[in-house]
Amino acid sequence: MDVLVKPESKKNKLIILLLKIAVTVACLWYVSCKIDFAEAGQVLKKANWFYLLLALLAFIFSKWISAIRINIYFQNISITLSHWQNIKLYWLGMFYNLFLPGSITGDAYKVILLTRKSGIPYKKTTAAVLLDRFSGLLALGMILGTYSFIVLTNKLHIVLIIACAVSAIIVLYFIIKKIFPDFLPGFWPTFAWGLIVQLSLIVCVYLILRSLKIEARQSEYIFIFLIAAVAGVLPITIGGGLGVREFVFVEGAKYFGLEPNISIVVSLLFYVITLVVSLFGVIFVFFNPLIPVPKIRKKI
Repeated sequence: MDVLVKPESKKNKLIILLLKIAVTVACLWYVSCKIDFAEAGQVLKKANWFYLLLALLAFIFSKWISAIRINIYFQNISITLSHWQNIKLYWLGMFYNLFLPGSITGDAYKVILLTRKSGIPYKKTTAAVLLDRFSGLLALGMILGTYSFIVLTNKLHIVLIIACAVSAIIVLYFIIKKIFPDFLPGFWPTFAWGLIVQLSLIVCVYLILRSLKIEARQSEYIFIFLIAAVAGVLPITIGGGLGVREFVFVEGAKYFGLEPNISIVVSLLFYVITLVVSLFGVIFVFFNPLIPVPKIRKKI
């Protein structure tokens, strides 16, 4: 596949990768200067593994729902995948996004596989993957607006967050209606599934907080997590937002007067859970996720 890429394109990709690595390293260096590793280690040692296991299960559930969500957009353009084909393809994409930042991204790989399998144009398969991302951000924005009522005191900030969230929904709806009409039937169903995804991730973070015995000011930690989730979507670092997410957690803790060492442990535990779950996608690097499982015939 790489032999088809022009030298200029390879050079640009390398430059972008190096810039992402530089941003990641800079963010992690900044964070390392703001926390006490010994104290953070003590916080981590006290973690309750039972609640961490529950957090892991909540994260897996969120990804299962995410796979259902994106399959709605696939169905809108007549791409028929079985439930398990779709799950396997989704997990493969997670693996590529986190573990192979210098290679093809998970989203791009899904587009290539689906286009080859279905014959649907790249434009439509790419739109399906991108719109799925946006549907998740829309749901995230609405929940962020809800939490702003709880944790923020500045009414102007609350109004701005809610106004941006609602405006984004309206704008994306009309963009899909005018430019991508094939996906319009899936807009509200994917938005609803997106809400379930984000709520599942919030449950995951609550369980992480519970494992660390953090009872006070949980809403502030969740609000910071939501901001970090938005920042993590930006394609400026490697490893699915590594570095920038920790940066947001540290700065958010400073803003709300929280303990930065606890905040960074919460962020790192969430990232470790993400890594563990995504690692299982490596299986489908060696086994094509789109090959259907053969049915076993029962003997008469």
